[in-house]
Parts: sequence; C-alpha cells; structure tokens
Amino acid sequence: MTSNSALQEGVMKTVVESSKTIALRMHLEANNGIKGLELLQPHEIDRAVERFQRDGFVVITDVLDEEQTKFLANGCNEVAAQILALDHERNGNRGSHRYSFGGSSLTRSQLHRPEWQMLLEIAVVDELVTAIFGSGDYSLRAASGDFCLPGAIGYQPLHSDVGDWTSVSKSRFSSFHDPRGQLTIRDLPCPYVCVNFLPQEVTRLNGPTRQIPGTQHSRVPIPTLEDEPEWMRLSTVCPAPAGAIMIRDVRAWHGGTPNISDKMRAIPNLEFYAPWFHEPMVPGITYSDHKKLSKRAQFLSRFCVADSSEPLKTEATLWAP
Repeated sequence: MTSNSALQEGVMKTVVESSKTIALRMHLEANNGIKGLELLQPHEIDRAVERFQRDGFVVITDVLDEEQTKFLANGCNEVAAQILALDHERNGNRGSHRYSFGGSSLTRSQLHRPEWQMLLEIAVVDELVTAIFGSGDYSLRAASGDFCLPGAIGYQPLHSDVGDWTSVSKSRFSSFHDPRGQLTIRDLPCPYVCVNFLPQEVTRLNGPTRQIPGTQHSRVPIPTLEDEPEWMRLSTVCPAPAGAIMIRDVRAWHGGTPNISDKMRAIPNLEFYAPWFHEPMVPGITYSDHKKLSKRAQFLSRFCVADSSEPLKTEATLWAP
C-alpha cells in the first residue's frame, strides 16, 4: 500500500455526523474567516512588511508554482502516513486529530526531507523575511508545521509560540530575560517568524488557523476557550489558495480550528530567528545533504546542520514539544 493510499484510508473512515457537527458546519460556512482578509502578491514587499507589523501576520499568494505545490503536498502526505501508522486512535500530539510535523520527528524538524529543503530555496521568501527583519543575516530555527484530519472538531486554545525566559526544568527553549522586570519579549522587535506554506487551499471548513490581529505586543492574558469571544473563534485566515504563504510573528495569538471537511489540511513551515535572537538548536539535516543546498540556503540553515561524523535519527514519533 502506498503512503498516499494509507493516508486516504486513515482519513476517509465513515463518520455519522452528529447534529452538533452539522450545525457547526453551517455556522462556519456562513461566518468563518477574517472579514476583508487581504491577500498580497509577491512583489508587494513593502506592503507585506506594513501588514505584518500591524497585524502580526500577512498572507502572500502565488509563492509556490504548481509543481512545487504538488511536490510539497505529496511530501506532507508521506510524512502524515508515517505518523498516523503510530496512532490508530487518532489521539494526535496537538489534540485529537491534530499533529505537529516537527513534534513527530526525533529532530523536531522535517529538514531532512527534500520537500522542506526546497522551501529554503524560494527567493521571494528570503526577500520577504529579509525585509521583515531589516537584515539578511537571519537563521533557520526549524522546518516543521502541522496538519489536522477530518474529525478534528474541537478548537485548539489560543496561544503564543514564544515567551520570556523560564527555568530549564520547564523548557530549554526560552531566551529573553530582563532582570529589571520592566521589559518582556512582547516589547521587542519580532524575535522569530514562522512561514507557513499552503500545499492545498485553506477553506472555512478544513481547519484554517485562527489569528487574532495585533496581539503580538499585547500583555493582556490570552483568553481560555471558555472565555474566548465568538469573533475570535471566527478570526480565521481563509479562504487562501494553494501555493500561498502566511508569515506570522510567533508572539501573536493563534490556534487551530475544526476540520469538518473530508480531507487533511497541512501547513508545513520554516521558522526563522531574527539576527539578534537565538535559542538552543537541534540538528535537522545531515552534513552531506547540507552541502547539496545552495550557498544561501546553507547560510540560513547553518545552525541546523549535524556534524559530518554524526548520523541523524529521523524516525517518526508521537512526541510533541
């Protein structure tokens, strides 16, 4: 059985919809999505930076061509099939029917795969990230992303992907600390961005990311699912076409939403540190594969390469950060 057919078998199980799910579908079809969502073109660099700084995210269409989009989609399907083979109950590692590509690899990354390596070579992404940071001297953090299956009918709590320093017993992936207690990481320029790539259209029904505009600098506590207002639940980045990217300030509040379509929704990513920011790293690409990349891609992934004498263990796992 091919990986694609195995994946199809995993996601196309017959489900008798409850009246609650049917009502949710009708509600999302009628109301889901950020009103007036602006989709920019790759040449609109200055406008993209302006929208990113204002909202904490921006969507750019026509970044991947048809061949690149298909190649990426096939890679996502192959990795998803490997992960799902370990989770017959679909418990997920980010909640029911939700999975992290990075959290499902011993390297915390999919950089060992050619599909994610390809993403490092896309010039307009480099141009956009350089413009956002004001410098090309940034670096790759990881090549990851997530996917959700039909049956992910719950909402993931709103969250931020980075925070101030905490003890190593809680997390070794935290860096910023002001001993005076006056500044938080939210008072600073963007420390790192996530570039999500869309290998398929993102619709109102297949689990679009909800993104709360302008929250990247907010010190207000993030609301729980119980306290979250309905407008936030509907503040989703959709519709957006296949081949587009979404660049996010990882501090901005965001979360997963229900996938009540009949297909998997994947958003593989590249994550980049600002030139002035760094956290502990886990190697994600072998020395020999690293040497096959372009000089620019080698520079961007300079902190992610394993030593030439070190093998890279990339087995699938259900571990998640």
